[in-house]
Amino acid sequence: MPTAAKLVAALCLAALAYATSELIKTLMPASTDFGVFSIVNTLLGLICGWVVVGSRAGRGQVAAVSNGITGMVALVFWALFIQSANEMIGLAVRHRYDGPLEALAAVFEIMVDYGQYLVDFRVLAALLCGALVTGYLSEAASERWR
Repeated sequence: MPTAAKLVAALCLAALAYATSELIKTLMPASTDFGVFSIVNTLLGLICGWVVVGSRAGRGQVAAVSNGITGMVALVFWALFIQSANEMIGLAVRHRYDGPLEALAAVFEIMVDYGQYLVDFRVLAALLCGALVTGYLSEAASERWR
């Protein structure tokens, strides 16, 4: 059922995903072809905000912090997984893997490689601040518009 808290959480996590994606682009090599990197992450932010954060809103301010962080972690996991799977498919088309199990294992190896770009102070600070704002605003929307 649509609620104001779900909408606010979805919009906040989508904005966080877009801003973080643009920040990560500055950390990666200049020759990287990003394609629809920011758009995919923004859509994942919408989904994670709606499903993860928005559905848990209305449980108080302490839970709001936890909800925001949970939503951000879910967003980061799914963004890493989707982007890594996309990269693996591109490599698999070029016959870089001997079999499907090797390709599946490569998804997780690529996730670790991409995850190293997240261990930057600016990225971590943006994710943490965005998670807290998302949790707080979704909780405020839940309290205000019941």
